[in-house]
Formats: sequence, structure tokens, C-alpha cells
Amino acid sequence: MITNIWQRLVGSSRAEARVPDGYRVYAIGDIHGRLDLLQAIHTKILQDAASAPSALSKAAVYLGDYVDRGLQSKEVIDLLLDSPLPGFDTVHLKGNHEEAMLEFLEDASVGPGWLRFGGNETLYSYGVRVPTDVPAAERPRQLQIALREALPQSHVKFLSGLRLSLVIGDYAFVHAGIRPGVTMDKQVAEDLLWIRGDFLDSKRDHGKVIVHGHTITREPAICANRIGIDTGAYASNVLSCLVLEGSSRRVITT
Repeated sequence: MITNIWQRLVGSSRAEARVPDGYRVYAIGDIHGRLDLLQAIHTKILQDAASAPSALSKAAVYLGDYVDRGLQSKEVIDLLLDSPLPGFDTVHLKGNHEEAMLEFLEDASVGPGWLRFGGNETLYSYGVRVPTDVPAAERPRQLQIALREALPQSHVKFLSGLRLSLVIGDYAFVHAGIRPGVTMDKQVAEDLLWIRGDFLDSKRDHGKVIVHGHTITREPAICANRIGIDTGAYASNVLSCLVLEGSSRRVITT
């Protein structure tokens, strides 16, 4: 849906921020294993883009957290790889959940932490099962081995190739946020993937309007210096997409 409330909220942010002329950007929030919502937002994006002039360049920017919590992490990545939006330039950013999954593939000792915040659902989606009679101390290593065997090579390449940030015009796209007072070229992965309080509470001008996910809000958070679009899709059934063209902003949701 696109509602009047979004127009009012958008008006409260930096109206002068722009993407380059002749370009429309669709930024998609945290998906978390919800294939149904990803399919639904793709349908709405294609419907929205159908009315665009043929000369308009379109970009789809995914803000990360494709895996965990929902039950179809594998299927989400399959769709992103096999059915990209036709006619779109596509950029996939890395989320903290992809970072945690990659870390588990290298170090089984982080398994208990990853499993507690969504990894169990990801293992399920890849068909990973470990017999219940395996001693607790050995389970992380057995799960790691099983996941390594279950992961298609195309998924390993996808996860390993995710970007940390993207700048388009007056906007910077990241998963979690940035460290205030640090230029984009000096930002570190830890902050781009995990930061919350120091970034969310900051009122300073970051030089770019930061478009991010990671922190769930009931509705997209439109502030002067940032726009947060993680609306908790895995639990709320609402996956949000920010549409930027020139100096205009709209939000499409499932």
C-alpha cells in the first residue's frame, strides 16, 4: 500500500536530498526468511515500475538480513539469485545475520549464539538435522559440517560477495547504520552491520541521508538524517520498500 501518512512522514525529512536524475531506487528492508513477502513486494515493485518512462534507470537495493527467523532462508536466496527483478540494477547488502551465518561456517563455537537469534530456522530451511542423541558439546560442530554440505556453492558465493554499503546521490545505504562523525570511507563493518543507539540517537548531519534496516519499527522511521525501513517482516507480515526518485520519496509495503 502507499498511503497519505507516508507522504506526511517523508515531508519531515531532508527534502533537498536527491538521487540522480533519470534514476529510481527501490530499497527493500529486512526479509528474514519470508519468501512470501519477498514475492509480494517484488510484485508491487514491478507494478509500480510499469508506469515509469522507458528511459528511467531502476535500481533494487536490498538492505540485508535475508536469512534467519523466518522458515525459508534458502528459498529467499534462491529467488534473489534465480529471479532478479527484470530491467533493474541490483545490489545486495550484507546484514548482521549473514555475517553471523558466515562466522558459524568458519567457527562452530559461535553456533549457540547464532542459533538463538534465528539460525535454527535457517538450518531448517537447508534441511539440516542432527540426531538428538548427539552430545550437546558436539552439536555445534555437527551442525556446522551438515550446513557446509547442504549449502549450494552459489549461496556461498552470494553470502561472501555481499556489499557493506552503497552511495547513490545524497543517500547512503547500509544495513544497520553508521558511526556518527566518521566519514563513509572510514566506517568499519562492525558498525555498518550492528550499530544501534549511537546512530539512532544522533541528530547530526551525516553528509548523506542514511537508509537502513536492522532496527524494527512499526512504521518506517523517517528522520532528518536517516530513514529506517525494517518493519519486522518476519513477525509483522509487513515488508517495506522505500522508493526514491529525484527529491521525492514513497513507501510501498506488503
